[in-house]
Amino acid sequence: MTEPYAVPVPRGYRVGAWEVREPIATGAFGSVYAARRVDTGHGNHNAATGRGSGSGSLPETAALKFLPTGTGTPRQLTHLRELIEREVELLRRLRQPRLIRMYESLTVDDPADGRLDGATVLVLERAEGSLSALLGTAPRPPAGPALLAQVCAGLAQLHRAGWVHGDLKPANVLLMADGSVRLADFNMAAELEGTHAYTPAFSTPDYTPPELLWSEIGERGRRIRPSADVWAFGVLAHLVLTGTFPLPGGTPTARRDAAVAYARGTHELRLSPELPQAWSEIVRACLTRTHSGRIGTDALLRRVTAAAEGTRGTARRALVPRSLVPRSLFPRSLSRRSSRRPRGRPRRTFVASAAAGLVALAALGYGAVRWADDGREPGAGPRPGGTASVSAASYGAAELRTDRDVPPAYRLLIVETAHDCERDEVTPALVAAILKAESDFDPDLSDPAKDEYGIARWTPSVLRWWMNEDGTPGEAVPQPPFPPAESVPAMGRYLCWIAPRLEAGLEGDRAVLTAVAYRTSYKKVNDAGGVPPKYHDYAVRVAHHLKEYTPRERK
Repeated sequence: MTEPYAVPVPRGYRVGAWEVREPIATGAFGSVYAARRVDTGHGNHNAATGRGSGSGSLPETAALKFLPTGTGTPRQLTHLRELIEREVELLRRLRQPRLIRMYESLTVDDPADGRLDGATVLVLERAEGSLSALLGTAPRPPAGPALLAQVCAGLAQLHRAGWVHGDLKPANVLLMADGSVRLADFNMAAELEGTHAYTPAFSTPDYTPPELLWSEIGERGRRIRPSADVWAFGVLAHLVLTGTFPLPGGTPTARRDAAVAYARGTHELRLSPELPQAWSEIVRACLTRTHSGRIGTDALLRRVTAAAEGTRGTARRALVPRSLVPRSLFPRSLSRRSSRRPRGRPRRTFVASAAAGLVALAALGYGAVRWADDGREPGAGPRPGGTASVSAASYGAAELRTDRDVPPAYRLLIVETAHDCERDEVTPALVAAILKAESDFDPDLSDPAKDEYGIARWTPSVLRWWMNEDGTPGEAVPQPPFPPAESVPAMGRYLCWIAPRLEAGLEGDRAVLTAVAYRTSYKKVNDAGGVPPKYHDYAVRVAHHLKEYTPRERK
């Protein structure tokens, strides 16, 4: 071995029907070894308990993934058990041609060896190599388009079954002896609960979409959508076809910062000119600034298959020359995991629509938002007539007038922020009226004397409690500037929390009272029995703009 293995297993070690052979790969918590099936009636072997995955007779060779459970701190063990359970559950329940097969899972019973006693062993289909190793020896492989088609097919199989991979990258794409592709390493995978799933805090920065780079971790982990896998596929495709990452930077940290800048509109996406036109359009459809704009998996598969067929003639079965497949069965390093303590109990859990948290399109350089009949995620917004385009200036026209001074750049953000609350008082017109009264829609507002900043006039210490989509507070007090993409949704969460806390029977319009409570507090409004005298002028301005921005048929 050239590096310490997380789970050192000697050659010849017997577990169940298997004898360990040469090491393949290791990571922070687990190690993979080649193995051969042996006659358990002869020779020394260690007892093991386990069960199969319903895959029939065992093969002659396999890959054994050892995941320890007998050492470490209680928190580490809890985290590791969760990762193991995720992978085992998915592999037991899903049998798809593009997912690595698990023949059985075992638990080692070897009290004499504390490092192995109690370890979980996954008996997996044996691969010839990984996409990561292939790219290391042959950047921009000729079979790249066909390989990508199979990776995309694997994602489609996962998503249709209701799962998110959560850690798609070259190291987790395995190449079989016949040149076909399998997706592997499912300990970050999660089953969808509606539009979202929950995964641990770990992520690989180069393949993590920007909305997850700044997301907070709740008690159940981080909320993730299938669109996170779509982003990762776009990065993967650019890397396979051009040998470079789509975002600039010489290190993962630099590229992570570039992704955040891109999402906030201060950096444009400049794809490699070496990317063929069809693939350029695919990658752009995957790497949108916000999750709601990303192409759906089924539509992505159709486009990728067509692009691969145009390049190779077929994408149904892509063979990689054996000479290009490294002899290692897996990449040199398994995914390295980290555990992160969940931050406090959420004050309130918001079920966001698929468009929640969108960065305003015009502010990010887009002139319009386009919906096409391309299989986008459920809830990603209206789809008016197939391939029609809807101008950002007319978005939400039924709820927010288009002939007033609401900047088109913020319409989508305002409308979807109001929709996320699902309370009658919190309408797009009210959100717009408050922004008008607070800042006159100025995203760069700075009032150090009052310690208020941005389009929603946030005080940093207060914004900390409302900046995260899952309702959890930020770990640290945020520092201005506060871009609209962060401060407007936070304002919506705060308004939604305020509205039900206003007492019944207060004097005045409930929407205006909610706005005044935003400016001061719901307790002061309740104590005053309506608008406190100090905030009378503010209430008048909000009421004026609320009437001005509300379409006539909704007044």
